[in-house]
Amino acid sequence: MELVTSLPADTPLRQVAQHVERIEKLGFDTVHISETVRDPFAVAALAVEHSTTLTVRTSMVVAFARSPMVTALAAWDLADFSGGRFQLGLATQVRGNIVGRYSMPWTDPVAQLRDYVGAVREIFRVFQTGGKLDYAGSHYTFNRLQPYFSPGQIGVPAPEIWTGGVNSRMCSLAGDVADGFVAHPTSSHPKVLAERIIPSLTGCGRKPRLIVVPKTITGKDRAAIIAQREAVRSELAFLYSTPAYRVALEVLGLSEIGEELTVMARAGDWAQLPAVLTDDVLDILVTQCTYAELPDVVSSKYVGLCDGIALSVPTDPADDGAFTAMCEELRAATASAS
Repeated sequence: MELVTSLPADTPLRQVAQHVERIEKLGFDTVHISETVRDPFAVAALAVEHSTTLTVRTSMVVAFARSPMVTALAAWDLADFSGGRFQLGLATQVRGNIVGRYSMPWTDPVAQLRDYVGAVREIFRVFQTGGKLDYAGSHYTFNRLQPYFSPGQIGVPAPEIWTGGVNSRMCSLAGDVADGFVAHPTSSHPKVLAERIIPSLTGCGRKPRLIVVPKTITGKDRAAIIAQREAVRSELAFLYSTPAYRVALEVLGLSEIGEELTVMARAGDWAQLPAVLTDDVLDILVTQCTYAELPDVVSSKYVGLCDGIALSVPTDPADDGAFTAMCEELRAATASAS
């Protein structure tokens, strides 16, 4: 079981090194680099520089905000710099952000991302083998790459390309073209994975690697778990107020909660959203257990469904030793269950 964590999205560049060094020491295999308030490639470069074993994966670069050529150049450098430890995660974002925040056109996001991945793979091929760049797709055309502008061959394979998403079309796309797929936190419940995500991922007869990102609440004791509940309650209430993220609520028989959250969000009643997710609902949505319990819980819930799971680093660095030991037990437990 691949153990993954996300670098906090607002981590200043000057603090990336210490965060990444801690993540590696805790025993994680992979660190996810998001794109919200920092340039993901700049952050990824620092993460690569200050680690030796971690896979550094963007989760996710906003594809439509940049040309596939720009993305390919950045990813190619990071693959070389990391000795093959960099992986490129690409996603669409939503129409409002692409149009309003990035001032870029919006068409059919699934078709465009399919074309985007195809273009990046072809650009990678030409970087590595030379020859003429001649790609014509539904959204992108590339027919010019003089030797002066090509970074040339590197001594490691081209970066893996991962995608993410929620709806069935985006999952099917990943099944067709991606090396791996990162499930959204709202789609990482075992029942949602089994009934919605995995059938769509595997519909074409192949299965990309699958990483799940559940909002797990864990700590050294019950007090630590209770201390985290309100933050998770608030985050999930915000996420589930977006109609596109309500798949899990529908699968779990909680559709009316999603509808209520959406109505409140449209009215701007943000402060009252968390109260809709009562303790009983939170217990259904979120795994809550101590470090000692987590290996068995993850094994029982996720083995056979996914290839890796994302966990948060301990809030208190004093818990790092216990967390590291838990990671070792988790690997053993999932390996045994497999």
